[in-house]
Amino acid sequence: MEHALRFTISLLTRTPSVLNALLRDLPEPWAFRNEGENTWSAFDVVGHLIYGERTDWMPRVRIVLQFGETRTFEPFDRWGYVRETQGKSLDQLLDEFARLRSENLTELRALNLRPKDLELHGRHPALGVVTLSELLATWAAHDLTHLHQISRVLARQYREAVGPWRAYLGVMQCAGHSSPS
Repeated sequence: MEHALRFTISLLTRTPSVLNALLRDLPEPWAFRNEGENTWSAFDVVGHLIYGERTDWMPRVRIVLQFGETRTFEPFDRWGYVRETQGKSLDQLLDEFARLRSENLTELRALNLRPKDLELHGRHPALGVVTLSELLATWAAHDLTHLHQISRVLARQYREAVGPWRAYLGVMQCAGHSSPS
């Protein structure tokens, strides 16, 4: 499928409500368990998404529109979310994510981006030259990656409890998600 901004916005709009439906009021063991050392819990993923809303997606959109490829994006701190989450509950993070996403999408819509704008170039610190269209499509795919990750982390909490059915549950077989963003 070719990138279409209206489809991207449609998907990005839904992520907070999907997370809310899946995670709000979830008992703590579900929210804070991960898959082992250097892996993330559902709580961590929501914190990561918040950090991205603050430091990644719209800041990079602004850089592309203002500077093009003459200014390289700031590298993304994969662990930057830790400061964002200290002392907060998962429900507080869900509220914060919903608010930040709404603000970012309001700003994105207000830009009234045209097809020629989507072809503008930016410079990623590791990937080199990228288009605004690629950045926006990645934002949507990034959400889906982390929704998948949360589903996998939650399902694996019952890895032993499902017994022999584990062989039929693809979520139990999945080796992980994409590399750090």
